[in-house]
Amino acid sequence: MRYYIGVVHKDTDSAFGIHFPDVPGCFSAADEMDDLLSNASEALSLHLEGEPLPEARPLEAVREDEEVKKDLATGAFLLAVPLISLTGRTTKANITMDAGLLAAIDQIAKSRGLTRSAFLADLARREIEGKHASAA
Repeated sequence: MRYYIGVVHKDTDSAFGIHFPDVPGCFSAADEMDDLLSNASEALSLHLEGEPLPEARPLEAVREDEEVKKDLATGAFLLAVPLISLTGRTTKANITMDAGLLAAIDQIAKSRGLTRSAFLADLARREIEGKHASAA
């Protein structure tokens, strides 16, 4: 999986803002820190959809960027954000798990009007984006 390093800013009485030195023009924001990673990942996916992927420099290289150094000196911090490139194409996968867990998944998926596959795919995407489902 490819990760891009984002520069996060937070001023008093403002949302968290993030931009990507390696993806010019891509930015996102979130009122809560808990939403920042998923919002930033979605922004990357939408911004880069159908585009050639720019090089994703390693953390150390981004830290040495002069503009990033200025941002860090003013209180910004860095965040590694996963790029989840959805292809729109589905692929069949065979997985193995405890029968009781599978029954519970099927029950919850059905109660939400989802297929097992849609439910598991949504959970996986949320986990990767750092947006964990809250306990029901």
